[in-house]
Amino acid sequence: MKQVLLANNDISYKKAFIAETSISFPSFFFTLSSFLRILLLTAAAIFCLQVYAQPVDAMQKEAEYKKVITERAAKIVSTLGLTDSGKYDKVLNELVGQYARLNAVHEQSKAAMAEISTQSVSGEERAASIKRLEEKKSSQLLQLHSGFIAHLKESLTEDQLEKVKDGMTYRVFPITYGAYLDMLPNLSPEQKDKIYNWLKEARELAMDEGSSDDKHKVFGKYKGKINNYLSAAGYDMKKEGEEWQKRIKEREAAKKRSMQ
Repeated sequence: MKQVLLANNDISYKKAFIAETSISFPSFFFTLSSFLRILLLTAAAIFCLQVYAQPVDAMQKEAEYKKVITERAAKIVSTLGLTDSGKYDKVLNELVGQYARLNAVHEQSKAAMAEISTQSVSGEERAASIKRLEEKKSSQLLQLHSGFIAHLKESLTEDQLEKVKDGMTYRVFPITYGAYLDMLPNLSPEQKDKIYNWLKEARELAMDEGSSDDKHKVFGKYKGKINNYLSAAGYDMKKEGEEWQKRIKEREAAKKRSMQ
């Protein structure tokens, strides 16, 4: 009898243990379904965040860029001495709009250039595509430049327009021209005009570039042209530059002595 009771107790214990430690098929199915639902909902949430984050990021970048070019334009317009608030706002908006339009052209050109580089075509075809792209970009920039200047002339004098152009190009034109005159005091009137006109032409092109580096590169090309012109006229530009630096140091030393 005792053995029978022990056997029954053992069987009951095993049944209870199995009941506690095992999952029935319906329960397992319910748990798996819940897990899959959670997984799907999580994936959907992540996807939505990614999808909606992209427009938000783009809007934020656009707002930041708008702020930068507005501040840049305001610094330039503040030098014009405009007392009419309506005229001030008109010129400011025109300048901000020009920065934005130029940036759009340059960004589109960069994207098109990147696409060309991925194409499986011959070198000749790629060169032709690049040439067409550059011609299209130059045409767009020229059109924007002409329209921009025409609109500014409606509100500004020639002197104010010059200040806008210099402001958009970090005053490289007047600074560089002044440096040439200081370095080469014996330049002829013809040589001065040549240098002036080349630098002025460089400024018109630099206005349409999209970055500070690209603007300075334009002036760099024209300075190379000017130096070649002066070298052909008999100037040793290296020697002239060294002598000029010596004179600058002497002037600075004399200025310090006078202030003591």
